[in-house]
Amino acid sequence: MTPRKTLWSLALLACALAAGAQWKKVPLQAPTQINPQLYRADANAAEEINRALVTAGKQRKRVLLDFGGNWCIDCHILENAFHQPRIAPLLNENFVVVHVDVGRYDKNLDLAKKYHVDLEKGVPSLAVLNARGNVLYATVDFERARVMSEDDVIAFLEKWKPPYPSKPKSGLPGAPPPVAPKK
Repeated sequence: MTPRKTLWSLALLACALAAGAQWKKVPLQAPTQINPQLYRADANAAEEINRALVTAGKQRKRVLLDFGGNWCIDCHILENAFHQPRIAPLLNENFVVVHVDVGRYDKNLDLAKKYHVDLEKGVPSLAVLNARGNVLYATVDFERARVMSEDDVIAFLEKWKPPYPSKPKSGLPGAPPPVAPKK
């Protein structure tokens, strides 16, 4: 191989490695500051779920129940992921999120059972409900959120988002979303 071809091959290899690195799965990051009230101890989770179901019905969304505790770092990591630029729009357009406090595994156990959430495997544990309150899916896959990536969260939300778009902002069924004025 000539020196020119060798140099060309090395440059091509370097570009391929650099391009591949940008798609590397990077673990979810912990928030810079922990929210000590993420799972409110004084919340009436059953009432919050009922309100979320009403909202989900009106907005044609699903309900995402997030069972966890303020002591749980993986719960805070998942919450931080929910606010990332690639995830937040997908989450907000398709789900109404309810944080359900499990305390030290001594609170809202009846709700965990009702929504088929196995808290013995850890938290955060998620349940996806349709607007009628039927459980579509329950998982403990996120109990190790610190080793998951944004792509993992996006894949989960894409899989469980409603099969139809959320209600148009104009409130008229089937109406297109408002168009921003041209400048």
